[in-house]
Amino acid sequence: MFTIGDFASHGRVSVRMLRHYDAIGLLRPAMVDPATGYRWYEAGQLARLNRLVALKDLGFTLEQVRSILDEKVSVEELRGMLRLRQAELQARIAGDTARLAQVEARLRIIEREGAMPADEVQVKRIPAARVAELSGLAAGFEPESITPVITPLYDELIRRLERAGVTPTGAPVAWYENAADGDGVVVHAGMPVDVEHGDAHGLQVVDLPAIERAATILHHGSMDAVMSTAQALARWIEANGYRSVGYSRELYIDCGEDRDTWVTELQEPITAATG
Repeated sequence: MFTIGDFASHGRVSVRMLRHYDAIGLLRPAMVDPATGYRWYEAGQLARLNRLVALKDLGFTLEQVRSILDEKVSVEELRGMLRLRQAELQARIAGDTARLAQVEARLRIIEREGAMPADEVQVKRIPAARVAELSGLAAGFEPESITPVITPLYDELIRRLERAGVTPTGAPVAWYENAADGDGVVVHAGMPVDVEHGDAHGLQVVDLPAIERAATILHHGSMDAVMSTAQALARWIEANGYRSVGYSRELYIDCGEDRDTWVTELQEPITAATG
């Protein structure tokens, strides 16, 4: 048998915690010396302690832990609970990380307010292009809505092009439009191709019309941080006597494995503003 100190050491918990578990009836000592009041534990009780601590760390209340332990939770059941809780925590971490990234992006926008990217913006004609495209629906224009939609669209589009034996002829291009019912954004993922248009090769092939006048700016880095660049372009358009017409496009000039090194050209159709 083990003293409470030795048992705490073997179980990697504190003596104070063992006393608390004893007080609330979650883990009683195997024996208490009636003369000294010393608590003694058996090695077999480590199994209950391990389950107790694991369940508590999974977020269960001590009352829930008591109920689960009394029902003799199996190792397989505990493993299932762990996997479920692990997935929940990972989803929460991913959500929190995404929210922090968006707060950082908004902060960068605020810091750049008033700065005008005069040398960064070019007004030019965007030629027409024939593209194979897939589309999906996003909840809104914010990056956290667009990215989970457009990424699998491109993955699937590349797979279909490979199956069809079609080689893209240029850089990927994306464009967006409001959904017909006004609820959400239609996301289009396209790859330039040199094939007949229509629904050929298991692909939807369409012609993107030329943009006679577009204000363009290069965005460097992940598209999750594109808001600062997009809003800088919007300020330039207004400050220089233009207004936006039609839907903007994104030309992915360099889109390798490392998203932080991406180079994307934002293309905003414009016309002269009228008084």
